[in-house]
Amino acid sequence: MRRLKALFSTLFLLLIFFTSWAQSDPDLEIGIIEKLDQYIPMDAMLVDEHGDTVIIGDLIDKPTILNFVYFRCPGICSPLMDGLADVIDGTDLELGKDYQALTISFDSREGTELAIQKKKNYLNLMKKKEEAQEGWRFFTTDSANVRALTDAVGFRFKPTGNDFIHAAVLVIVDSEGKITRYMNGIYFLPFELKMSILDAAQGKSGPTINRVLQYCYSFDPEGQQYVLNVTKVAGTLILFLGVILFLVLILVRKRKTT
Repeated sequence: MRRLKALFSTLFLLLIFFTSWAQSDPDLEIGIIEKLDQYIPMDAMLVDEHGDTVIIGDLIDKPTILNFVYFRCPGICSPLMDGLADVIDGTDLELGKDYQALTISFDSREGTELAIQKKKNYLNLMKKKEEAQEGWRFFTTDSANVRALTDAVGFRFKPTGNDFIHAAVLVIVDSEGKITRYMNGIYFLPFELKMSILDAAQGKSGPTINRVLQYCYSFDPEGQQYVLNVTKVAGTLILFLGVILFLVLILVRKRKTT
């Protein structure tokens, strides 16, 4: 029994190692490099829905969701914001009081009018319209401030023609601007958001809950969606089987010698 437990412990540690390695690749061009416990630049400047320039550090006084999109996006941005709107409606936390959401366009060519229109579209679909009016804010900014913020959170995107290739993620920061959680994909559980916000309120960071799934799936730039990475999954399974065979051989050899 002890040997069996040791075998499963070894496999579990290997799984953690490979998923962590996949998330920390410094050469990643498109996707997310998690930077938990690091801080965003609180002096970064944004342009709000009124056309006023504001400093992000003046806005962040509570747990905050950072949502990087571009408003003209023909692909994954709309499903991502649909997912954010749904989880805001689904959680029992109060938007604007317990937490807030800042949607920031990383396309420096976009202006305030687009931000206003995009926000109006989502407010019309939500149950918590009044909370979202104040608690979910939309911003634009210039390329320098975009780069400072996206580099700080590890959000890697790439221009392609007039559009961009990018992944979908919500980044949670605490009231001091410390990164405490990443929520990947376009569908979010209210429980996951609530735990992320409550942890951020205490300044506690936590691992990405769906990290194993993220390891198994890769972002397809052409299809603008996450697809099963058969090569990665198959390679990992082969490696696990090799480790199991190696450990079994060791155990068999020890039994024979005893």
